[in-house]
Amino acid sequence: MKKTAFITGASSGIGRATAVALAKSGFQLVITGRRAERLQELAQELAPTPVHILTFDVRDRAAVEAAVASLPTDFQAVDVLVNNAGNAHGLAPIQDGEPNDWDLMLDGNVKGLLYVSRALLPGMTQRKQGHIINIGSIAGLEAYANGNVYCASKAAVHALTKGMRIDLLPQHIKVAEVNPGAVETEFSEVRFKGDSERAAKVYQGYEPLRAEDVADVIHFMVTRPPHVNVAEVLLLPAAQGAATLINKE
Repeated sequence: MKKTAFITGASSGIGRATAVALAKSGFQLVITGRRAERLQELAQELAPTPVHILTFDVRDRAAVEAAVASLPTDFQAVDVLVNNAGNAHGLAPIQDGEPNDWDLMLDGNVKGLLYVSRALLPGMTQRKQGHIINIGSIAGLEAYANGNVYCASKAAVHALTKGMRIDLLPQHIKVAEVNPGAVETEFSEVRFKGDSERAAKVYQGYEPLRAEDVADVIHFMVTRPPHVNVAEVLLLPAAQGAATLINKE
């Protein structure tokens, strides 16, 4: 029987690339996100891999719980959860920050991860088996100017990953984290509220990571032997030395 991977934020970027990588490795997939059309396109691309689509916003706890409860029998035993859905909004000093942006980041990056994990954990704990991969960020390991709340949200992911790993150890559930540096996805366009020109400048002058690079690492992590847990990975482009230190030449 195929293993099942449940991927949040699969309509683009790292989530989408992870779905492609795991499908090639023989997983069947539950792909989730807010953009149904993109998820449908991805499912068609992945054929004949068995794929089930769930459309919801991770910030909506009731929607998360209802979606997980609706899983067909063949997809209910989730072996791997990739908590990828998240966002960054704005880049301003704390005194000028928009509270609505703070809510979006904290609700999506932290509470959304908790809601999805909580919905799937009863099945994992009952089977005494599972593997959770949380997508963090270098921003969760070192704060930078104007990144305040985004950095805080990813620092929370870092702490939660450690806490989850401790709490779920007796349940034989592996918990791990991938912390990417600069990855060229829709991330910066969302952060800069659709300003594609400003977003493009973030990745000029060097070669950033691609979503596929992060997906390769996730694939490696979830295909290790059962006794191995690659618990934490910091993944940077060669041109990056720290959160805000990138060699552009």
